[in-house]
Amino acid sequence: MNRPRLPHRFACPLIFLPLLIAASPGPLIALPTPSGKPHITSPSVFGVYTGTPVLINVSADGDPPLKFTASHLPRGLKLNGATGQITGRLPGPRDYAVTVKVRNHAGSDSKQIRIEIGDKIALTPPMGWNSYDSFGDDVTEDEVMANARYLSRTLHPHGWEYVVIDYRWYDPGASQAPNNPNARRGATLSMDSFGRLTPPPNRFPSAADGQGFKALADRIHAMGLRFGIHIMRGIPRQAVKENTPIQGSIYHAADAANTANTCGWCPDMYGVDTSKPAGQAWYDSILRQYAGWGVDLIKVDDMSSPYSAGEIAAVRTAIKRCGRSIVFSLSPGETPIQEADHVTAHANMWRISGDFWDNWGTLNHQFDLIARWAGYGDPGHWPDADMIPLGHLSIHNRSVGRDRETHFTHDEQMTLISLWAMDPSPLMLGMNLPDDDAWTNSLLTNDEILAVNQDSLGKQAVRVSQENGAEVWVKEMQDGSRVIGLFNRANDPQPVTARWSDLKIPARERVRDLWQRKDLGDFEKQFHATVPAHGVVMIQVTAK
Repeated sequence: MNRPRLPHRFACPLIFLPLLIAASPGPLIALPTPSGKPHITSPSVFGVYTGTPVLINVSADGDPPLKFTASHLPRGLKLNGATGQITGRLPGPRDYAVTVKVRNHAGSDSKQIRIEIGDKIALTPPMGWNSYDSFGDDVTEDEVMANARYLSRTLHPHGWEYVVIDYRWYDPGASQAPNNPNARRGATLSMDSFGRLTPPPNRFPSAADGQGFKALADRIHAMGLRFGIHIMRGIPRQAVKENTPIQGSIYHAADAANTANTCGWCPDMYGVDTSKPAGQAWYDSILRQYAGWGVDLIKVDDMSSPYSAGEIAAVRTAIKRCGRSIVFSLSPGETPIQEADHVTAHANMWRISGDFWDNWGTLNHQFDLIARWAGYGDPGHWPDADMIPLGHLSIHNRSVGRDRETHFTHDEQMTLISLWAMDPSPLMLGMNLPDDDAWTNSLLTNDEILAVNQDSLGKQAVRVSQENGAEVWVKEMQDGSRVIGLFNRANDPQPVTARWSDLKIPARERVRDLWQRKDLGDFEKQFHATVPAHGVVMIQVTAK
């Protein structure tokens, strides 16, 4: 059962000691008193593939309307003053420094950002929303847009920007399927003359007349957001049966297919034989399609468990040829750790676990999976702890379970966000955003926590101590500070101590609690707190 909630704004004495953490009746989350003054929340670095369009969304919190300007903006780029979106093209490989400023009636803020044109993108972990946890395989355009509008209005000011349509968006009959199964065997899928899957207009009206997802992507981009889709590994069995031509090549679908290679849980696809030129031609053709639609991220499923090295490399090659900077995400997990060198060379994010859901057992297991992947992530390459199942899930009893509010307690929700921030993992929300309450929003709009995830150094957290469920994790930050997570995986409250000697930091440190958003003072040699069951205290320490 959830612990009692605190008021939306934290109301406690100004002097705050670690003992009060234990004395609190529930989790401690503080929201600052809104000043209305703008604050830029974007990361300080962005990557773009050489020769591809620039799309950068500068996010800022503050009373609307906000007005964005930029100095030292290179020729070839333009800034949308209303949304903060930077678009255009730049020559490369080269780095560009731009100072962005935002102002409103209450004041202004500025930040220098670096645009790196080269061979890396996703220099900080992607943040956004994915349709699967709420809508399974039958999300509609109206549902996507409702979540996009909420993201734009409420969460984008804090850096959330991706809107991702997940599993089987190409099945026109998914929403009418009896008992709403996870996939309809033998379904007639929406497909173009080249065997490429397309969104059906009965679910996505803007896809009529062969538009595909372009019109929807354009609407999402106009909101200052990015657009992504889920796809299955391989080539549609329906395309192979009809032996459709592969666009832009001399080959046909049957030339590319490996009919002996199928997915065990989705009946739609055959594997692709990447030892043949037709196999690469197939992936080149669909990536050209996605680039034409304006897709910014593809989540490729049935790809990393079992690990499909040839098709992973083929998709990576196709992305580099398609003319757009598209983030490449692999699913499901667990991705084999022995493939770490290959996956970091080819993918921007890859799942470290199977499907992650709202129960303590799966969250408890993530600690050890994240620890296993420590040292393998860096800017552009992120071990992915999976979507975040908070808030309202499986709307109207979709294929992903019964309609419910998340089963995680408030302490467990704080632990999840803290661990994902420190990892750092991509942050993809799974809930139906328009149903979010004040508690959920307080988790998702804490800029100090999100800044840990989006830090430009991109260092992964390391577990430095572990005893009886009490754990201390530390993450190095670009500014020289360190973020420390005091976690309690046990079923009862217990003390957790971070010793400066274990962390190899000076004996006297200034401590700030990131969930309380309060400076706690200077601490000699250690920091100690009693942490709730399945809970966390998250601090940032700076040498005196």
